[in-house]
Amino acid sequence: MTESGLDHPADDLICSAKGCRADAVWALRWNNPKIHDPERRKIWLACDEHRESLSAFLGRRDFLRDVVPVTEVTGGS
Repeated sequence: MTESGLDHPADDLICSAKGCRADAVWALRWNNPKIHDPERRKIWLACDEHRESLSAFLGRRDFLRDVVPVTEVTGGS
C-alpha cells in the first residue's frame, strides 16, 4: 500500500473496472461489514464512465460507504 492508502502509485491511478485503462477521477470507499472493522475503508477507483456501475455493484451488497474525488484520497489537486 502506498502513502495515499491506495495500492497504486499516485501517478498510476486507473479505473478499477475490468479492462478499463482510463484515468481515475473518483474514489469509491467501501468495506464489507462482515469481515472489516467499521472504520476500515478499501478503495476502488473509477473513471467518469464507470463510476455509476461500480457504485451500483458495491451498493447492492451494502458495501459502498462514500464516493469522493480521487484527489481527496491522494492528496493531489
